[in-house]
Amino acid sequence: MDVTLHLAQDPEADALLGRSPLAALIGMLLDQQVPMEWAFKGPATIARRLGSDDLDAHEIAAHDPEAFAALLSEKPAVHRYPGSMAGRIQQLCQYLVEHYDGDAEAVWRGVDTGAELLKRLQELPGFGKQKAQIFLALLGKQLGVRPAGWREAAGSYGEEKSFRSVADITGPESLAKVRAHKQEMKAAAKAAKAAKSPKAPKSAGGGGA
Repeated sequence: MDVTLHLAQDPEADALLGRSPLAALIGMLLDQQVPMEWAFKGPATIARRLGSDDLDAHEIAAHDPEAFAALLSEKPAVHRYPGSMAGRIQQLCQYLVEHYDGDAEAVWRGVDTGAELLKRLQELPGFGKQKAQIFLALLGKQLGVRPAGWREAAGSYGEEKSFRSVADITGPESLAKVRAHKQEMKAAAKAAKAAKSPKAPKSAGGGGA
């Protein structure tokens, strides 16, 4: 795996994401409750603080939890919630060590169908269905991992030029389109929630100006 990604909008961080399957998985794990660029810059920051230009699942899994949490908490923090995300990253790496001998790429290497790949991704700690589908779409659209039925397994994120997620981001223009889509989704969700909430009872008294 050695491709050019543009998720962190930072050459060094994007280079690591493009050559390291583990970095890509960790970036995807971090991509929640923070701007996308912040999340996908995280793997490079972690590698640098570990004194390396790459990431190793065995090393992270065996790292002292308190020390690893402190490493993510250094300024600038790797995530808005560095302590809890440090634990999730270690759980992910421990799972990869136990099930794939620490080889992150083995999660998708040689998988025959999109359904099987989705199942494997959903088994990873911290990966719910939506996150698994987005990562599956990223694998198919930008990393050349395209088992039979991968678009269907990725759901709406697998649609060509859907601009719904990081899977479609290849530069500033597509990033702006994805951001616009997310804003639309947030606005729609807010409107739907407001429509469902009970209306406040009308005041019994006369209304003042």
